[in-house]
Amino acid sequence: MRYSQYLLPTLKETPADAEVVSHQLMMRAGMIRKVAAGIYSYLPYGLRALRKMEQIIREEMDRAGAIECLMPMANPAELWQESGRWEKYGKELLRFKDRKSADFCMGPTHEEVITDIIRNTVNSYKQLPLNLYQIQTKFRDEIRPRFGLMRGREFVMKDAYSFDLEDAGADDSYRKMYQAYRNIFNRCGLKFRSVEADSGAIGGNFSHEFMVLAESGEDGIVSCDSCEYAANVEKAELIYGDLATPVATQDLTKVDTPAQKTIEDVAKFLKVEASQLVKTLIVQTSDDEVLAVLLRGDRELNMIKLTNLLDVDWVLLAEDDVVKEATGAPTGFAGPVGLKIKVIADAEIKGMADFVVGGNAVDVHYSGVNLERDFTVSQFADIRQAVAGDPCPRCDGGKFESWRGIEVGHIFKLGTKYSEAMNATVLDAEGKSRPLVMGCYGIGAGRTVAAAIEQNHDEYGMILPMPLAPFQVLVTMLNPKDDQVRDAAEKLYQQLLDLGIEALLDDRDERPGIKFKDADLIGIPLRVTVGARNLKEGNVELKARADGETVMVGLDDVAAQLQQRVADALAFEPGN
Repeated sequence: MRYSQYLLPTLKETPADAEVVSHQLMMRAGMIRKVAAGIYSYLPYGLRALRKMEQIIREEMDRAGAIECLMPMANPAELWQESGRWEKYGKELLRFKDRKSADFCMGPTHEEVITDIIRNTVNSYKQLPLNLYQIQTKFRDEIRPRFGLMRGREFVMKDAYSFDLEDAGADDSYRKMYQAYRNIFNRCGLKFRSVEADSGAIGGNFSHEFMVLAESGEDGIVSCDSCEYAANVEKAELIYGDLATPVATQDLTKVDTPAQKTIEDVAKFLKVEASQLVKTLIVQTSDDEVLAVLLRGDRELNMIKLTNLLDVDWVLLAEDDVVKEATGAPTGFAGPVGLKIKVIADAEIKGMADFVVGGNAVDVHYSGVNLERDFTVSQFADIRQAVAGDPCPRCDGGKFESWRGIEVGHIFKLGTKYSEAMNATVLDAEGKSRPLVMGCYGIGAGRTVAAAIEQNHDEYGMILPMPLAPFQVLVTMLNPKDDQVRDAAEKLYQQLLDLGIEALLDDRDERPGIKFKDADLIGIPLRVTVGARNLKEGNVELKARADGETVMVGLDDVAAQLQQRVADALAFEPGN
């Protein structure tokens, strides 16, 4: 492809609404353009990267035995009503009516549609196992779309769905997909972790997220420094051992704490560590229950753990008027002493004594507070966020390390959640009707490209991994008006094309400085600069974008060397 004939509109300035690096660089490098909030067009350069991602996905899904299909974006409401998600999914589900006033939605995911297909086409265990996948545009009406492709409303996703007769087969399908996902992200050249995760709105009883490690990641993850255990902080298991409540050594004392509202303020005012405070959060559940939740002062509540513990649809921090009614004080001063509502405490509280809590009155706290003597806890449970340094629940002596990650893939073991709701059954060997055991497996294709940029960039632009780079080699013609330079660059460009190398020839009539800046910005892995000075010696300059290494190579040898470098960068052994 010739740069002069290609639509690659680079920008010198960063768009004002582009917050994260991938959004900034994808806009500046001419990969995407905004159409509306959370909705983007892929320009040719960005589309080539997306297609690279899709091809890797297809190859690994096919290798794992999955079969590609394609389902519609528009889904009839009846299917979602059968599964029960029409009411439960929330406002992210974009609903609309057709000209006959029938209800539809734009599919954010396709469990209902695929289950409907299978129940109408598969009737015997002899047709199992099955795994069908698609690469399709999805729509989720995010309340705050942001960060470009990282959290858009319309996006390209690969979703796959497995169907088995029994749990053992479903486990085998899950393992195959788990390995396929590892292959996909390894092939993309990404540093990632596969972590245990919560299933969320999709449902199911087991899931893993695949996280690309990046400082800009929205998700916190922890991994053991001694074994392979890793989990989203919202899912990470914590172990507390046999916590015995220490003997109380202090009397319950009411303390005036004027204008001291935060944990940090109170701890400093009372000259104690934040870990000696217990904070009381008043929450409301989807069942209209109001509860008090206790955590150590330096800990954070894990809403997902609490929601699962209570077996409710959601848990939210209570509104100010609810807090006032439950505690008699404004938000920020709640404490367990004297409360009339149910109290749930993180298990860590069991091992505490003589701690500080809110006094259920403005500018008042209690010190010397102790369990049982001063208040009663209805239930102790693991309800806090995991942090670095927590002991690993799977091995002896391992400690958590913390990372930031960008979720690019998520796999779920669904069980019979959808097959039972939608009556998707098959006959087993004895002729008995059995609900299908399902799994679902998603990858954000565009999001993975953006995550790769978050992980691979510098102050000058993108450093694209070879497997995802729109082009593998950039041939920079320094002076197109010089016949010798032009002929050498054209000849090299044609050699590369003949070798099957994806090359972009920068034949623009621009100053070298502009060409070099654009080259760094668009991040093609290998750059060959053809200039009059080096050609006098029969050489061209070969530069690797990743490490900046520059070498002089003979013009007659450079094509073969580039072919080898590209092949080495794309080499991959499945199952690693």
